[in-house]
Order: sequence, then structure tokens, then C-alpha cells
Amino acid sequence: MASHIQIGERIRRARLARGLSQGDLENRTGLLRCYLSRVENGHTEPSLQTLARLAAALEMPLVGFFEPLDDDAPAAATPLGSAELAFLTQMRAVAATLSERERQQVIKLAKEMAAGGKA
Repeated sequence: MASHIQIGERIRRARLARGLSQGDLENRTGLLRCYLSRVENGHTEPSLQTLARLAAALEMPLVGFFEPLDDDAPAAATPLGSAELAFLTQMRAVAATLSERERQQVIKLAKEMAAGGKA
């Protein structure tokens, strides 16, 4: 049975499953390697906009950071379809307009959805 996994651990699993280093992810996202390390180690939580950048760089849907994972297997790469790419593009545009309070509300909602409404 899968245990509760932090976003940073999910990002690390997805990155490693794709054979990427933090430097590779830095080049794909423009996010500093030291920031990525802090996220992966649970010292900071990325904004929804940053998660969208990471999802695009890892070629996975944004929801992949919130889906249950098998503890023994890394996140599998899921190709994005045109509808998913369009949705992520819209999410990125909307996320850029959110206040910090609104971003926190979206993250809280996503966590509740990931927990099956038990947050």
C-alpha cells in the first residue's frame, strides 16, 4: 500500500525515472539546481506555476504529482496529448495571475483531491 509522499519526493522519482539529473532539470525548467534540491528535500513547496513547469519538463501531466504511486516503482512517463498540453498552457497563464493566497488555496484543494477528500 502506498504511503503519503511529499511533492518533492514525487518530483525526484519522476526525474530519476527519466534518467535526469537536477542539472538536466535546471536546463529544462530554468529553475536553479539549488532550488530544485530544496524542493526535492521538502524544504520548500513549489507554486502551482512551478509545478506546471516541472510537469512540462518531465513530460508528465500536472496531476501526476498528486496521484498515488506504488512505493516500489518510480512515476512512469506519460506522454501528453494536445488537450493536456492546452490545459497546462491555460493553467500556466492562470497561475501567473494568482495571488499567494489563491495559490495556497489551489494547492490545498489539490492536496484534498489527492487524499480523496480527506485533507
